Amino acid sequence: MTTTAPPDAADPAPATAHAPARPQPPMPRPQWPGWAAAVALALFAGVLRFIRLGQPPEIYFDETYYAKDAFSLWRFGYEHETLDNADDLLAQGVPQIWSGGPDFVVHPPVGKWMIALGDQLWGLLPFGTSMTPEGWRVASAFIGALTVLIMVRVALRMTRSWLLAAAAGLLLALDGLHFTMSRLAMVDVFVTFWVLAAFACLLVDRDRMRDRLAASPGAAWLGVRWWRLAAGLCLGLAVGTKWNALFFMAAFGLLTVAWDYGARRSAGQSRGGGLRDLRLRWLLFDAIPAFVQTVVVGAVVYVASWAGWFASSGAYDRQWGAENAGAGVSRLPDQLEGPVNALRGLIHYHAQMMEFHSGLSEPHDYASQPWDWLIMRVPVAFFYDGESGGCGTEKCSTAILSIGTPALWWIGLVALAVMLGWWLTYRDWRAGAVLLCVAAGWLPWFAYPDRTMFVFYALPFLPFVVLAIVLMLGLAMGDGEKGAAYLPARRAMGGVLFGVVLLLVIANFAFLYPVLSAETIPYDQWAQRMWFDTWIFGSGGGSG
Repeated sequence: MTTTAPPDAADPAPATAHAPARPQPPMPRPQWPGWAAAVALALFAGVLRFIRLGQPPEIYFDETYYAKDAFSLWRFGYEHETLDNADDLLAQGVPQIWSGGPDFVVHPPVGKWMIALGDQLWGLLPFGTSMTPEGWRVASAFIGALTVLIMVRVALRMTRSWLLAAAAGLLLALDGLHFTMSRLAMVDVFVTFWVLAAFACLLVDRDRMRDRLAASPGAAWLGVRWWRLAAGLCLGLAVGTKWNALFFMAAFGLLTVAWDYGARRSAGQSRGGGLRDLRLRWLLFDAIPAFVQTVVVGAVVYVASWAGWFASSGAYDRQWGAENAGAGVSRLPDQLEGPVNALRGLIHYHAQMMEFHSGLSEPHDYASQPWDWLIMRVPVAFFYDGESGGCGTEKCSTAILSIGTPALWWIGLVALAVMLGWWLTYRDWRAGAVLLCVAAGWLPWFAYPDRTMFVFYALPFLPFVVLAIVLMLGLAMGDGEKGAAYLPARRAMGGVLFGVVLLLVIANFAFLYPVLSAETIPYDQWAQRMWFDTWIFGSGGGSG
């Protein structure tokens, strides 16, 4: 079992021009245990998320936007205005909710298309009905479970350890924030999925590239990077779900070209003349193609995600380009005038979307700042019903509190500090990758101190907090392939730490589960789970 111990002093020196690069450490063999763990944990996560998925049997929180937008995309190809009482109609099973014309929306359409597709597939099942709470939430639950599968595979590729990979999947499956966001019709869980999928593709590309260099250390062109193209596709879909994925696109672009430069150096390529120069090879054969494969491909995918808008004639701002065409555009050939006007309309639409996001500063009881997220200071009360009965006592509570499992996030803080120390000491690529990805999902929000933000904005970088935890546990346990170099006591203590961390997260999630999943419980039991005033009253503390 390979874990994440720092390099031993007796390790061979990096490759030079006279010593070919070593291939990547092989993935654990046989392959089936890694895949079995990934599938089993994904099924476990899916069962957790699908149980009582239809509760509460009504639209709640921002489902009021995304579910109805998804239905209108499926019917019209674009978001459509709805009746004022559309939420009540859907709760009663009445699908006739449309009014007026096109609606102005502030998020791109990929996540909503995924919600719509899940709803339609659910309606095809013998026990399923579309445009119901289960229907509009099923895509989130499925993608949440699938994200756990990818989490296991990513952790396995980074640690080469079945044990640590399984731990990563279990931690993600039992995080309360990921759990609640996988059980309602919002798009943040889709952003998380596509971001992690893109990172997984880049990891495979990194391994393949280094294996090629190990076989041919002096090579300049390393072939078509199909996995990096796949990463660009995933990043385009992530940005097409929510714009905050742009920060990950930038981070991943920097990450993959840094990995390429380091791989060429470790293969013995050095500064020279012409095409033999390391920097020129890296620029021509790595950096420029990486920009095309991630940013350009991502941009093409993003524009293509608006296909329903392009194909319609009545979507919001769809005719703006034609109605405001300038003299230059009017002189275009007929076959180009329509597409150019459509693009102009889409650009104008995006300008309005950006204006909305830039000016979003309305107060909200459960709004929080980025520094609140890592400690889970202000969760979001998605749903609360204090009038419901059926709990065996006079006063009952039914709640959905969207909060990350505190034990996981608080341990994650320690793990991120360990990653920083590990990277500063050893420049380990895994620690650097985790830190960069967390920074991409977290730090940009500090630039908008007046914007209304919520704790679930942290969801896209949650997988990298999980990776930090399992990498830290791997460091504590040491390298299984060099057991003789480590004292048995350290191995035992590392194993104890591993068990304690997992048990803390399991117990914490189990304790919070009733207030994460809309179970009806006695009020006193609900109050026991509200550890801080900000969990009850939000950012207003005890003001009520």
